[in-house]
Amino acid sequence: MNPLSRMNLFKGPSARAAAGFAGSAVLLFALAPLVLSDFRLGLLAKYLCVAMVAVGICLAWGRGGLLTLGQGVFFGLGGYAMAMHLKIADAGPGNLPDFMQLYGTATELPWWWKPFENPLFALAATVLLPMAVAALLGSFIFRRRVKGAYFAILSQALAAAFAIWLIGQQDTTGGTNGLTDIQGFFGYALDDPVNQRMVYFVIAAALLLLIALARQLIQSRYGELLVAVRDSEERVRFLGYDPANVKLVAYVVAAGMAGLAGALFVPAVGIISPALIGIVPSIEFVIGAAVGGRASLVGAVLGAVAVAWAKTALSEEFPAAWTYFQGLLFIVALAFLPGGLASLAGIVRRRRAVTEKKAAVIPVGEAA
Repeated sequence: MNPLSRMNLFKGPSARAAAGFAGSAVLLFALAPLVLSDFRLGLLAKYLCVAMVAVGICLAWGRGGLLTLGQGVFFGLGGYAMAMHLKIADAGPGNLPDFMQLYGTATELPWWWKPFENPLFALAATVLLPMAVAALLGSFIFRRRVKGAYFAILSQALAAAFAIWLIGQQDTTGGTNGLTDIQGFFGYALDDPVNQRMVYFVIAAALLLLIALARQLIQSRYGELLVAVRDSEERVRFLGYDPANVKLVAYVVAAGMAGLAGALFVPAVGIISPALIGIVPSIEFVIGAAVGGRASLVGAVLGAVAVAWAKTALSEEFPAAWTYFQGLLFIVALAFLPGGLASLAGIVRRRRAVTEKKAAVIPVGEAA
């Protein structure tokens, strides 16, 4: 191999991506556990779950133009699938979960709870169930060429309907309270700080894997086709591709990522409820990705973590004003900085290049 070719292996986007993953791994697995208390590390685990949803939003919205305002549905499906298994395990063999003994009159598990006794089924359901629902809904929506604001409204209506349904099933879903007081995670007690750190490490590893998967999809031929569908759907159809299928793949993958995030959110926080998966949480997921930069994986992740942290820090001091501040963030990001904070560096570089180019031009009078 030519020595210059060897040198090129250590340059370019692939090398920068590898360095970025290595730096992120050091930050998440070494630095954060070293400098953060157990409480702060638990909060970071919660924020990383939100960032996992943002990765899927970056793929579906940032690359595909699908404003997914209903990701709370898939987050909730994954979360409830995990919580159902953990509540059954906490209750012990032959016993009902505590809330069923308190609210319900049943003497045995409902038939649709029983498959979740199996840990392998529950784990698979956290990802496959949201993907199956997304595939069903996406097929119906995209084949009828519903897009833009209509797609966003339908997504939001779905989130509202799902939350309302959960609230109405108090005997089997815990109603407004949801599934709470989750004590174990596949045999590990969640009140043990060592096990809480283990959950954090699992979440951090899952986030890095999802980022790697999304990056691979974005840089593949499919990623180019997804952008083409976003920019000119009719041209893509003229070339022989079905835009509905292209959009459906992005929607389903994003749903699976949200489902996994919801599943890991449960052991990190110990609860899943309708308040965490309705319209407002779905919008918050999108706000984080928009503020950071919906077209940038790194920007979407950092934006989601920053907005989630700000909500925790500021909503305690300004509980009434925080919602308005969130809405203002979303409006400002879309109206004045569509690329999010991740686009600031590119804007500065372009302006600097224009300034240098103007400075390099010799005036006509001086040239004479």
